[in-house]
Amino acid sequence: MQDTKQLETVLAQDGILFLMYGGFLTQSLIVGMTEALEKESETNDLSAKVANNIFTIFIELAQNMMNYSKKVEKNGIDPKGLILVGRNENGKYYVLSQNIINEEDKKKIKEKLDNVKDLSKDEIKKLYRQARRSGKYTHQKGGGIGFYEIIKRSEEIDYSFEPITNGRYYFQLKAIVGR
Repeated sequence: MQDTKQLETVLAQDGILFLMYGGFLTQSLIVGMTEALEKESETNDLSAKVANNIFTIFIELAQNMMNYSKKVEKNGIDPKGLILVGRNENGKYYVLSQNIINEEDKKKIKEKLDNVKDLSKDEIKKLYRQARRSGKYTHQKGGGIGFYEIIKRSEEIDYSFEPITNGRYYFQLKAIVGR
């Protein structure tokens, strides 16, 4: 299974894992996992800024997974996702998500990410403020505000779209947060 190999690779490369969940996501699960992350941040004596960045990125990625996950009927894959929070060998924290999306959502997500991934933090903040002020996308799936939030709180992001079958893809996004 491709997703299992990717998980094994991440775990082998990145070391310490604080939270891992694979399955169907709900708001109540996200709240519970955020509480677990809060306890981990206290145990590991994270600064308030780093902890807040991790929480925000985690919530945004989990909500994206809830909004975009697609079922693949032929092989029985449910609309589930995988989300990890950990620390790599360089002491940097990361949040990684993976879920199944369709071709239409892939195009939307890829366009959003490709357009903003190389912008400066100031440019991202400006786009974020403009989008919030316009009110156009504040509560709409696909608005991109969540991606702006993730990028402005990350040192770097990496993402990929791996084809599965029938116009479905594994979408994986990894956000690195400094210490």
